[in-house]
Parts: sequence; structure tokens; C-alpha cells
Amino acid sequence: MSTPELGSARPDAAQVHAADVAMRRVKRYLANHAEERDIRVVVGGDPDDTLAVPRSAMELLARVLAHMAAGQAVSVVPAHAELTTQQAASLLNVSRPYLIGLLDAGEIEYRKVGKHRRVRADSLMDYKRKDDHDRREVADELTELNREMGLY
Repeated sequence: MSTPELGSARPDAAQVHAADVAMRRVKRYLANHAEERDIRVVVGGDPDDTLAVPRSAMELLARVLAHMAAGQAVSVVPAHAELTTQQAASLLNVSRPYLIGLLDAGEIEYRKVGKHRRVRADSLMDYKRKDDHDRREVADELTELNREMGLY
């Protein structure tokens, strides 16, 4: 299985504005039409030229637009994709040696292809979700301790 291209570009000011406007419209539409499973999208202003887009794809689009509206670059990686250790480290925003330590400690699943490690994107995202959750719990505990001590 080949590794995906993770290239992305930071949006410029015009793209940030366009993403912000589009995100608000998409989110408003999704909120007002919660029962719809497929979203009909008019292409090029021609009512006869419409696409049926799965709701889950529109929800993902709203998240992509939110990141772009915040000026962040966005990459979409299929869950089954296998990443190099450098790509995986970049997605976690950590060094490659740190990622290797996580792999060797069994924190993230990987497989070896020859002497190279390959990390499945879904395993990497599972680790990221768990790590984010653990960090939030620790932050909440610290906040509570500060309150109890009258420091907050």
C-alpha cells in the first residue's frame, strides 16, 4: 500500500474569508435540516445541475472549512492509509524520534515493511483522540485543584 501525499497549503486571506462564509452557511444548513441524510447541492447556479452529497461528507466539509477559516492548512487522509514515520510525526506535531518512542512503547500500532515502519492513519488518530482526552482530564483536574486552593 502506498503512502498518501500529505501536502497542503496555508490558505491566503481571500480563501480564509471564503471558507468562513461557506462554513457558516453549511453549518446553518446542517442545523436547520438535521433530518436529511443526503444534502442536495446546486452546482454552478443551475437548479437542474445538483449533486446529492452524504450528510457525513458535508459535516466533514464544515470541519475542513472551519480550519481554513482559522487560517490553518488542512490535509485529508483516508483512515486506511499507511503513513511514514515522518508523516505520522508531522500529523501529531512531534519529532520523528519521539514518534518512534511511542511506536516502540506500543502506544500506536504500526507494521514493518522491510526495515521501515508504517503507521495506519486510523491508529494514529485513535492515539491522538486518547491523548487529547487525557490532556483535557488533567487540565480539568488542575483547574479544580486551583479552585479548591482559592487560586482561581
